[in-house]
Amino acid sequence: QVQLVESGGGLVQAGDSLRLSCAASGLTFSNYHMGWFRQAPGKEREFVAAINRDNGNTVYADSVKGRFTIHRENAKNTVYLQMNSVKPEDTAVYYCAAEWGSWFRITAAGNMDYWGKGTLVTVSS
Repeated sequence: QVQLVESGGGLVQAGDSLRLSCAASGLTFSNYHMGWFRQAPGKEREFVAAINRDNGNTVYADSVKGRFTIHRENAKNTVYLQMNSVKPEDTAVYYCAAEWGSWFRITAAGNMDYWGKGTLVTVSS
């Protein structure tokens, strides 16, 4: 059974840093592209960042580019999202997701194969 378990969310102030983790089990982690998505109250789930399984290439949403960094440790079956200079508009539930197929569809939530249950990040102004 595949499980993706996020951790590291919480309440922070604007300008602070936070690191989210996602521990994967039940799958061959190195075979999957990994991504982070988020969903704010009343809004649709949106892409945040992703990292390629083969070459470590990364892609980011424009809204987080330069502030967030995604990286993975295959030996630990874990993907991280380092969030710096957070803003109130970053408030959302953050989800980890795994995609076995095409890298070129990685930003589309509907194409992800597995999802975690999410971790809440709240940024106060």
